Amino acid sequence: MNAPENRYLHIGGLSKKPLRIAVVTETYPPDINGVAHTLSKIVEALTLKGHTVCLVRPRHALHDFPKNQDNFSEYLVQGFPIPFYKQLRMGLPAQKVLTRLWNQYKPDVVHIATEGPLGWSALKTAQKLDIPISTDFRTNFHTYSTHYGVGWLGGIIMAYLRRFHNAANSTMVPTSQLKQELTHAGFEKLHLVQRGVDTHVFSPKKRSNALRAAWGATKSTTVAICVSRLAAEKNLHMVISAFQAIKFKKPDAKLIFVGDGPILQQLKIDAPDAIFAGFRTGEDLATHYASADLFLFASLSETFGNVTIEAMASGLPIVAFNHAAAGEIIESHVNGILAKSNDETGFLDAAIEIVLDSDLRKTCAQGARDKALQFSWESILKKTETVLYGVVNTKSLTIE
Repeated sequence: MNAPENRYLHIGGLSKKPLRIAVVTETYPPDINGVAHTLSKIVEALTLKGHTVCLVRPRHALHDFPKNQDNFSEYLVQGFPIPFYKQLRMGLPAQKVLTRLWNQYKPDVVHIATEGPLGWSALKTAQKLDIPISTDFRTNFHTYSTHYGVGWLGGIIMAYLRRFHNAANSTMVPTSQLKQELTHAGFEKLHLVQRGVDTHVFSPKKRSNALRAAWGATKSTTVAICVSRLAAEKNLHMVISAFQAIKFKKPDAKLIFVGDGPILQQLKIDAPDAIFAGFRTGEDLATHYASADLFLFASLSETFGNVTIEAMASGLPIVAFNHAAAGEIIESHVNGILAKSNDETGFLDAAIEIVLDSDLRKTCAQGARDKALQFSWESILKKTETVLYGVVNTKSLTIE
């Protein structure tokens, strides 16, 4: 794949040549998770702007073949299932392969989205070839490792992540809160780049009376929804507790879980009256969001939480803890209600308050939509380009 030789992009008032970007990631569509979704949106936007992207990822299965199209190519490497996330694959170290690939492709910058063995080998290869490096901080595994019986590894994981990201020329983080926490933990060269949402796909206009009827809900029925990987670190017992409190006040209320994961069967036991809709994507997912009345988001393990702005774009008031994106973009009684982190009683009270006050719910629904309109992918792309050009031009980026 050849980069455009005589084209220039207009970025921040300056004309700049399009970049040749090598992207390395352990996860990418058809994987269904926030990292894969966000990265695919950024890659698509970069190629549409004229940049050339060569993406390296693990092969999903034998029938998985690399894609090659205008300004975009894939290179697939060997991988193995990730413990506790068997639907995802971790790439094996591939330093020789990457050296050969990048000597041929000659990227202006290497962007590493995940920190597994493939990411580490990409880091070492880029350093050896003297290619500028940017990274994403997209995992909080060091904080929720206790849910998988390896809490004792938390400090070791954090030390590894610090060493990994500090070796790059810039690290993108999705929230100011996380940036502050990582700075305190010794991380350097951090740059705030939030996540975006497609407000045309996720919209209150996607509300479906037919889908509500399939749930057994009438126009007046309160429907709470939770879109999440069904896993221990997502704090879903709190969602169930909130729903039980709602049902005490509104006996006909419904709870919809959208997603799948290792604790699905346990959740079905704990919440036998909930509806489990499985994985949903695209327009189907948007219709599920918009057909509910509020979003219960109890996770304390997110770096951002894409579902937060998807729900808000769909016109749903949010009940959440003051954490990650929710803590920065939700304003209580304007577009949702925040409870203090780990304040379970406060979370229950917030859920009941917004269910019982229809005027507040309508106000927060409109406020949520209005706030989500600020998170366009176009603005996120501009921030990403600024970071990448800064890394290429200076191999360093001043911390904001």
